[in-house]
Amino acid sequence: MTTISALGAIVALTVAILLILKKVSPAYGMLTGALMGGLIGGANLTETVELMIGGAQGITTAVMRILAAGVLAGVLIESGAAATIAETIVKKLGETRALLALALATLILTAVGVFIDVAVITVSPIALALAKRGNLSKMAILIAMVGGGKAGNIMSPNPNAIAASDVFHIPLTSLMAAGIIPAIFGLMMTYFLAKKLIHKGSKVSEKEVILHSSALPSFTAAITAPLCAILLLALRPLFGIVVDPLIALPLGGIVGAIAMGKGRHSNQYAISGLSKMAPVAIMLLGTGTLAGIVSHSALKDVLIEALSSSGLPSYLLAPISGILMSLATSSTTAGTVVAANVFSQPLMELGVSGLAAAAMIHVGATVGDHMPHGSFFHATGGSVNMEMKERLKLIPYETAVGLVMTMVSTLIFGVFHLF
Repeated sequence: MTTISALGAIVALTVAILLILKKVSPAYGMLTGALMGGLIGGANLTETVELMIGGAQGITTAVMRILAAGVLAGVLIESGAAATIAETIVKKLGETRALLALALATLILTAVGVFIDVAVITVSPIALALAKRGNLSKMAILIAMVGGGKAGNIMSPNPNAIAASDVFHIPLTSLMAAGIIPAIFGLMMTYFLAKKLIHKGSKVSEKEVILHSSALPSFTAAITAPLCAILLLALRPLFGIVVDPLIALPLGGIVGAIAMGKGRHSNQYAISGLSKMAPVAIMLLGTGTLAGIVSHSALKDVLIEALSSSGLPSYLLAPISGILMSLATSSTTAGTVVAANVFSQPLMELGVSGLAAAAMIHVGATVGDHMPHGSFFHATGGSVNMEMKERLKLIPYETAVGLVMTMVSTLIFGVFHLF
């Protein structure tokens, strides 16, 4: 198999970043980056295309599961279940703990299978109303939602977890459970930072507060879909009964729709969920082509050599690769996919277990997923009508949340080998 030079891999990543910054579709940006990186890295056109196709083929099983997860996501969002869950949490905690309530609401929504940016957008109307009544800044409510979303994202059946569990051949529920303790620390860090930002930055105006009062399902009915999906997935570690996410996630969505008395709308919810998952699936195919080039390059050898010469432990390759790839792609999912595909084999050869490697890569990918060349940065800023300059100021705080979770995960799975 052709080996691409480290320069070729760096060119591939750099071109992809530059094109995405220029508003080129992430899938096309990564395809173009992969093509240029392969050619500059020493492969001919035929060899480059073969590496790109091979990389994309490696991600197809994860793409299938992600598309199936669209049923669950569609049910949660379109039925009003996500809004019910968020509103219930905020009401239970009360306005005096508004920032904690916002962080926890976004955490739970993301943890049960809602995309992190969709979770933030879902909670944002409640956040704006609370901010106006409590005189909280936009920076405070946004870091509460983003940080909570990041914490929920590392213990959820979202595309990033599905992709990582697929690459390392581990149960999805095991990877979800691996994120629980880091997520708790992430939530605490989020609340601490949000409290610090209460009076920093712009405030919410009266005209920005718009609450929609449509009929929503009860909390018990709303939580049925994610509970059913998670219980089906939990049959494998508990009883050795394997229910693949390809079955468990859509089935949970359908059961939830029936529990809410909206079973007749299941197809409509599934179509909506598919429309939300399709861009992610397409992006992942582009990510696969990029991973195909980088995984057959000398870049991973350079990183391993740098770690060895520095005297640092080999398991650090997992969180570092997750961080670097998330910074390059500005996406938890894409960062996880590239890092997992490129470094899974070297990590296993270095003696790091599949679960430990997957967990540290997955959490590491939350460190840079909010960079300006990604859609998450713009979607979350837009959810609270935040100006670009102010949104940029929030990046160090978001990074801090990701770093805290990554350090905790590294201590658990790298330093102490607790699992």
